[in-house]
Amino acid sequence: MRKAEAKRKNAGGYVRIGGALGIPVILKSLGADPAEVLAEAGLDLAQFDDPNNLITFAARSRLLALGAARTGCPHFGLLVGQQQGLHSLGLTGLLVRYSPDVGTALRSLVRYTHLHVTGAAFGLAVDGNLASFTYDIYEPHAEGHDQTGDGAMAAYYNAMRELCGPEWKPVEVRFAHRSPADVGPFRRFFRVPLRFDAEQYAVRFSAYWLNRRLPDTDPELVRLLRNQIDMLEARHGGDFPDQVRRVLRSTLATGHAKADQVAMLFSMHSRSLNRRLNASGTSFQQLLDEIRYEFARQMLDDSTLEVGEIAGLLDYAASGVFTRAFRRWSGMTPVAWRAAHKGTS
Repeated sequence: MRKAEAKRKNAGGYVRIGGALGIPVILKSLGADPAEVLAEAGLDLAQFDDPNNLITFAARSRLLALGAARTGCPHFGLLVGQQQGLHSLGLTGLLVRYSPDVGTALRSLVRYTHLHVTGAAFGLAVDGNLASFTYDIYEPHAEGHDQTGDGAMAAYYNAMRELCGPEWKPVEVRFAHRSPADVGPFRRFFRVPLRFDAEQYAVRFSAYWLNRRLPDTDPELVRLLRNQIDMLEARHGGDFPDQVRRVLRSTLATGHAKADQVAMLFSMHSRSLNRRLNASGTSFQQLLDEIRYEFARQMLDDSTLEVGEIAGLLDYAASGVFTRAFRRWSGMTPVAWRAAHKGTS
C-alpha cells in the first residue's frame, strides 16, 4: 500500500465544532457537569470557544454517547441537533441560504459537507416525485451512531424549514437504528411519520420543493462565497482525488455516483474531471472502486445485510458482479471475508 493511501486510511474523520456548540449548555440544563463529561470524552471546554475548531469525528460521537449516558436522556443527540441549522455551517451555510433555489442549495451542501465533517456524508437522491436527503456514517466503529444520526436529522429538518418556511413538511423521517423506548420526543419535534430500523438516515419530502426559488438569492454574493470556499478547500481540503473521494462517499449511497453526476457537483464536464484525475495518477473508476470497497467492508462488518442487498446499495446490477469485484479487491468472496472478520472488530 502506498504511504499516502495508508495515511489516509489511518486518519480518522473530523468535525467542525460549530455544529456542537450547544452541547455544554444542554449538558448543564440536564444536570451534568459539562467540563467533566467533555474531559471524559477527551475534550476541553475551551475548544468550544471557536466554532471553527476541529475535533475528531470519534471524539464528537463519544461525547454524544456520554451525554446520553451521563444525563440519562436517551434522545440527547436529538436535542443537540435541534440547536443546529444553516448557522452551524459557516460559509457553506451562507452559500446554501443565498442559492437561487432549494435544489441548488442542497447540492452545494452535499458538495461542501466535507469541509465541516469527514466520517459521515450527506446525499441527495430523487426518485419520481420524492426526494431524499440522506446521512451515512462511514467512520469505522465510532460510538453513538444513533445519537449522531438523530442529531443530523434534526439539523437537516431545521435547515429545510429555514429555506422553505414553516409550510415545508417532510413525508417521512427515517432512522438507521431500532425504535427507542420513548418515541415521544421524536414525534413532537418532527410531527411526521417516523420509520426506524431503516437502511440509512433520511428525510424524505416532495421533490416539488427542489424547484422552489429562494427569496434571498444573491448571485454576486454566491459567487464570492463559492470563491472563498473553493480557496478554503484548496488550502485544507486535500488534493483533487481526495475531494472526489469525499464527494463519492456522499453520492454512492444515493445512487448518484456516475462520473457526469459527480462532475456536475464540481461545476465541470466529466471529461475535465477525468483529465484532472488522470493528471494526478488515478481515474474516476479507480476512486469509485476504492470507495465501494470501503463501504462494502463496513457493511459486511457492521450489518447483517445479505450480499445481494449490499450489491444493490453499491449500485451493482447483480450480486455476482459485486462478488467478482470484491474478490479482485480482497482476494476472497464477500461471504468468506465476513466469516474471516467475524468477531475481530
